Amino acid sequence: MKPIVFTGAAVAIVTPMNEDGSINFDRLGELIDFNIENGTDAVVICGTTGESATMTDEEHIECIRYAVERTAKRVPVIAGTGSNHTEYAVNLSKKAEELGADALLCVTPYYNKTSQAGLVAHFKAIAGAVSLPIILYSVPSRTGVNITPETCLELSKVPNIVAVKEASGNISQIAKIAAMCGDELHIYSGNDDQIIPIMSLGGKGVISVLSNCCPKETHEICSLCLEGNFAEANRRFLSMLDLANALFCDVNPIPVKFALNRMGFDVGGCRMPLVEMSDKNKEYLSGVLAKHGLLK
Repeated sequence: MKPIVFTGAAVAIVTPMNEDGSINFDRLGELIDFNIENGTDAVVICGTTGESATMTDEEHIECIRYAVERTAKRVPVIAGTGSNHTEYAVNLSKKAEELGADALLCVTPYYNKTSQAGLVAHFKAIAGAVSLPIILYSVPSRTGVNITPETCLELSKVPNIVAVKEASGNISQIAKIAAMCGDELHIYSGNDDQIIPIMSLGGKGVISVLSNCCPKETHEICSLCLEGNFAEANRRFLSMLDLANALFCDVNPIPVKFALNRMGFDVGGCRMPLVEMSDKNKEYLSGVLAKHGLLK
């Protein structure tokens, strides 16, 4: 069986911004502490929710460095180091390893895309350059590239490719990956609204946007699944489903940053081209936050 990076709920943490658009590291530290103190099982830094696509190389490296230092081994730090340029992803992955990250999250190439054979070559190149465990990231709605079950099986033969973050939304595909790969490729849900079905197929947890706002609740839902208590997990999950859905009423991470600001965390806005939500969506999300007692 491949080593398990974490079980439960990992927060896909936002990157707080100052008014001038620079990164607010003090606020990032507060969010990391808030999550760990409330049960988060791992921290994913510089993922999609962290706006890695608009970071400079220096910012990306400093965010990883800061997360590693602030987390101080309390939970694993998973660094987003994927790119559509293989050499760039290799170099960033090597740097993350030097900085002390515990694992890497590597998204499929985007825009230029590639074939399934290209995916195998791309991920093998990254894996061969580092010793850290790697979590593949399949999110075709953003990248235009899907990792097929057959490709997952091939990549599962690489010793340090240990898991996949599955955000295809295709439960049938995820079931096939589970059947074909077994314990040689662990599965994490990449969608908060699919925690229960994916964990019922043997998934080890979720890489979660919802955890930014509700780390304790998301952790507990995953813990119940891991204990085999799916009835109680489902009851709690369904009580949170409206919030999980509301956090995607606009392009991620626009809604979750709005939510955190309404909760009093003052994480600032998003970098362009992401812009503020409509007043209608602000009202809608505020109403859901109020229902859950999260407004400050």
